Amino acid sequence: MLILGIETSCDETGVAVFDTQRQLMLSNALYSQIDLHDIYGGVVPEIASRSQLEKMQPMVDLALERAGITINDIDVIAVTVKPGLVGSLLVGLCYSKGVAWAAGKKIIGINHLEGHIFSTFLRPDHTVSTDIPFPHVSLTVSGGHTAMYIIEDFGKYTMIGHTEDDAAGEAFDKVAKMLGYTYPGGARIEKMAASVGFQDFFKYPRTKNVGGEVFFSFSGIKTAVLYHLVREDAYDMTSGPIAGISEEFKSQVASSLLVCITDIFLKNIELTFKKYPDIKGFTFGGGVACNKYMQSRMADLCARYNKSFHFPPPMYCTDNGGMIAFVGGYKATQGLFNDFTLDAGK
Repeated sequence: MLILGIETSCDETGVAVFDTQRQLMLSNALYSQIDLHDIYGGVVPEIASRSQLEKMQPMVDLALERAGITINDIDVIAVTVKPGLVGSLLVGLCYSKGVAWAAGKKIIGINHLEGHIFSTFLRPDHTVSTDIPFPHVSLTVSGGHTAMYIIEDFGKYTMIGHTEDDAAGEAFDKVAKMLGYTYPGGARIEKMAASVGFQDFFKYPRTKNVGGEVFFSFSGIKTAVLYHLVREDAYDMTSGPIAGISEEFKSQVASSLLVCITDIFLKNIELTFKKYPDIKGFTFGGGVACNKYMQSRMADLCARYNKSFHFPPPMYCTDNGGMIAFVGGYKATQGLFNDFTLDAGK
């Protein structure tokens, strides 16, 4: 079967074609809106959905052209229905319903987070990995979500912990903004941290795991950084970042933040390895999974516990149609189709 995957959960317009028989991603087209939102310091929902309305058909045309097929060759349309910005989700869903009805195609609604969980199976050459064992632990980290799962099989997973407030990616974005940099902030934070050797200069507070349970919380870390910047006369609560602060100090803040958040991840991963001894591996997905410092420290931890470690290539870390097409592919082979009552957010 050929699966057309459509992803519009936030500010990206992603469209891909996946071949279930060959287990091969035939195309993965993506339009990013970063330039539209950076002046606002974050995603503006109305701007995001308007852009997606404009880009939806061109991106579908591009994905089909790159795959060397037409819409008539598609068997199933897989589309993100939750979670995400409702306006953006509706753009992708309404388009998918219209095409599926007009062209007589089957449709499958996909959970965006399931896409990130299983994106780790997608290789740089667009084939599907056969090396990731079940069961394994999956940590998905992005600007909107931070959660950990036990993965038993394709489509069979259980959440064992999630952030109680803000996501880790949001913490990177907000701290970068406090330091005077534009959205998104994750790559900037890593680059600044690298310039000072990934050291923990200021020892920001780590969240505690009560009762041996997986636990994530990042709002307190953001607050700690904010008050630290205010004390150092680097940030004004009314006017924002104060000009003239040295790049070295900003880099030390960025480095301390990155080390702190990574320590929190490692503590929860190690706790999970101990709590679930039958786990065979660990996967790291979502936009933050591009972070090479985190990857390195997670690899070291997995090696100590004799667990395999896997993460997707950058093109499949951020929001993309490929991961939606891939999840749609295994759901289609399982016969898990939806009817046209499918709705966004449900």
